[in-house]
Amino acid sequence: MAPVVRFAPSPTGRLHLGSARLAVINALFARTQGGTFVLRIDDTDTEQSRADYDQAIRDDLAWLGLGWDRLARQSARLARYTDAFKRLRDEARVYACYETEDELARLRAGLRARGLPPVYDRLGLRLGDADRRRLEAEDRRPHWRFLLDAGSVAWTDLVRGPQAIDAGSLSDPVLVRADGAPTYTLASIVDDLEIGITHVIRGEDHVANTAVQLQIAEALGAAPGRFAFAHLPLLVDRDGAKLSKRDAALGLGALREAGVEAMTIVSLFARLGSSAPVEPFVALDQAVAGFDLERFGRAPVRFDPHELDVLNQRVVAGLPFAAVADRLVALGVAGGAPFWEAVRANCARVADVADWWRVVAGPLAPVVEDAALLAHAVTALPPEPWDAATWAAWTGAVAAATGSKGRALYRPLRLALTGLDHGPEMRYLLPLVGRDRVLARLKGQPS
Repeated sequence: MAPVVRFAPSPTGRLHLGSARLAVINALFARTQGGTFVLRIDDTDTEQSRADYDQAIRDDLAWLGLGWDRLARQSARLARYTDAFKRLRDEARVYACYETEDELARLRAGLRARGLPPVYDRLGLRLGDADRRRLEAEDRRPHWRFLLDAGSVAWTDLVRGPQAIDAGSLSDPVLVRADGAPTYTLASIVDDLEIGITHVIRGEDHVANTAVQLQIAEALGAAPGRFAFAHLPLLVDRDGAKLSKRDAALGLGALREAGVEAMTIVSLFARLGSSAPVEPFVALDQAVAGFDLERFGRAPVRFDPHELDVLNQRVVAGLPFAAVADRLVALGVAGGAPFWEAVRANCARVADVADWWRVVAGPLAPVVEDAALLAHAVTALPPEPWDAATWAAWTGAVAAATGSKGRALYRPLRLALTGLDHGPEMRYLLPLVGRDRVLARLKGQPS
């Protein structure tokens, strides 16, 4: 059976690198297996969810090239959650609780102070009808908790291996809030069942949730083993601290504006945290072909912005002209494929190409380091047309006339022609600059 996976962001902000990693891994897993990638917008939080964030999430995924096969929104499925809740209530699997958030916080704090786990004490389950009438007369509205069965919940995780969670170590989860809204816990498992999700690939911070959701799924009629789970270690920074979602610089929008390529993000997360080396893929098909979920391990996954920059330069260096042609036009860069292929290895960002275009097309102030050598270079300059062999023939003639070689030969010529002591191979740049500009720059004239 082909797998069905889902990426389920909440439209309460822009996508962050941690979320993007899960989107990439889910999408690549689906593609490698000929499966289905579902985008589910978890927008039941009406106070925090925003339409512009919903659109931004879809824009970011489209930019990454992660086209989804199906789109679902939880706000359109509220009736399904109500039906599921009624079924659980009819089967006595949920019970009403009346504690306020402050009261629950004090309960948890008291348990921690006594060295006990902050597990809900099931007070709501012990209330009688008179207690409930009294509390509702005080204008309290109940929230509803799922009654967990005692015992161990076990599964074999595709990343973490055999797992077992003692249900007694967990609080009975809230499925419906006091305002009547379903929680993520209820909505997510109802969606996963009805949409047909087969594999849940997410962060390791959801391991305990898995035990809860497996019990809810079985209470709603799911067969044991209905889902496969893979819990990935979370991203941490170079010092081992969890990445903060509040760091705006790590949002996909900010990275995109900073010139990071979509395929750099995909390339990084297709391999980071696995036993395979990170490679600079320039097309999604390449990332799909080399993806293997079984290679991912449990060790912390460290994110280093410097490594992202290095990878981005490698990706840019491999981009074909067709992939950047429109962006070069927008940057006012001409020269076509020959120019791009000459300079791409020297661009950390695609936008850097504009600097190299100024080197080629001017205006440029030449740097004259060895006027005598440049005078010989003017005399030896061959007529056009030029090609990639012209540089070697010309510098050979200059070397013969001056006796210069190595750095003493090449550095003065590069400085005069580009104003820099480094850059793309001159055999490719020379024909692009053209004889008129080369001649002017050798004579020290801005051109």
